Amino acid sequence: MRAVVTGAAGFIGSHLCEHLLAAGDEVAGVDSLTDHYDPAVKRGNLRTALEDPRFTFHHADLLRTDPAGLIAGADVVYHLAGQPGVRPSWGAHFALYNDRNVLATQRLLEAARARPPAKFVYASSSSVYGDALGRPTPETAQPRPISPYGVTKLAGEHLCELYRTVHGLPTVALRLFTVYGPRQRPDMALSRLLAAASGGPAFRLYGDGEQTRDFTYVSDVVSAMRAAARSPFTGVANIGGGSPLSVNTAVAAFERLVGPVLLTRHPAVPGDARHTAADIGRARAAFGFRPRTELTEGLTAMALSTGPAFVPTPGGAAVVAGVSSVSPPDRRPRAWTGDDR
Repeated sequence: MRAVVTGAAGFIGSHLCEHLLAAGDEVAGVDSLTDHYDPAVKRGNLRTALEDPRFTFHHADLLRTDPAGLIAGADVVYHLAGQPGVRPSWGAHFALYNDRNVLATQRLLEAARARPPAKFVYASSSSVYGDALGRPTPETAQPRPISPYGVTKLAGEHLCELYRTVHGLPTVALRLFTVYGPRQRPDMALSRLLAAASGGPAFRLYGDGEQTRDFTYVSDVVSAMRAAARSPFTGVANIGGGSPLSVNTAVAAFERLVGPVLLTRHPAVPGDARHTAADIGRARAAFGFRPRTELTEGLTAMALSTGPAFVPTPGGAAVVAGVSSVSPPDRRPRAWTGDDR
């Protein structure tokens, strides 16, 4: 099977490329290497994929390159490219979000309409739900985004549905819930938590820390993407970890695993949902999705993927290779606050 992955050098995209290659697929990766974070980090994300002769990389911008040539002959198009982040999407930056999340998606769909693949898989977001009225949230819930980012992701979904219902393009939109794991973007919550627990900058948390997130490990996400692509399913489906946890709980887990986390308190900000939880019944029935990675296992994999290597001990603390055991978590009163997705 020949697959095209847009956003191939990103956090999820690079894992998807490796997963597809391991499954025997031929993969063409497309990425414009924007400066949302260091492009050198993105290039590093592709190191393993580039070692495989069945992988080719195209440094291309979907807004400036004709997408038709990029997806010619593809059996599946996985569209992960876009401008991420809830908080930066307000104000003057919205034009960038509109271009990269809406216009780029429309251009790719138009190219796919002319040369239809067997499946077009779009990476959407739980941000389309905003503060959902019910949890766990099913796909039938009314989307109520509370950030411009969420609005653009929902617009991408609507475009996929439009091309599916009007032109017969077999599209799947997967609403991803708080994806984490090795290579997570440096601006994302658990990546910043790991840095803070490892002696890096203090972790900025927003709110009271009791907001919850449905953390979903990246290998479960990319497995779901390929399963959806190979199934007859079209439409919208949630992809979540199945066990929502508070941000406070995630902080405590990193403290047990790695070491004390220095926190600073900040007020809650517009655009951050209070709670997220995915009803994954549709994905389970349609293409057999079942999250398999527990949070502690996933956090351990994140820690082990960074240097120096952290080796979990049976008691749940961690040992830094070549250094004595980290001290027990600091139990002095501290300001618990919230976090973004």
